[in-house]
Amino acid sequence: MQRRAFERVPANIKVKFFCCESHYDGTIMNLSDEGMYIRTDEMRFPFDSEIDLIIPLNLDVLKVPVKVMRMTKSSEFYDGLGVRVLKPTAHYIDFVNTCRNC
Repeated sequence: MQRRAFERVPANIKVKFFCCESHYDGTIMNLSDEGMYIRTDEMRFPFDSEIDLIIPLNLDVLKVPVKVMRMTKSSEFYDGLGVRVLKPTAHYIDFVNTCRNC
């Protein structure tokens, strides 16, 4: 079994994103320097979508461009997605490191 290049950090962070003219709310369940897993309500958009995640911080907002790599299904609908961060910024890496230290 192949191991991940970066350790996943458990999280419970609210996030927003838009795709195909629809608004979605989700929760980041875990994250790393290069990816994250997000739980959300029923989703309806293409598998290989590139989207911008909006993560509200204390006095700021972190915008993270990602590509959907996989979707998870519970019951009859998709309710989770694994994403790869496109070009992680220093601000994003600082955010992940802050989560590691919580």
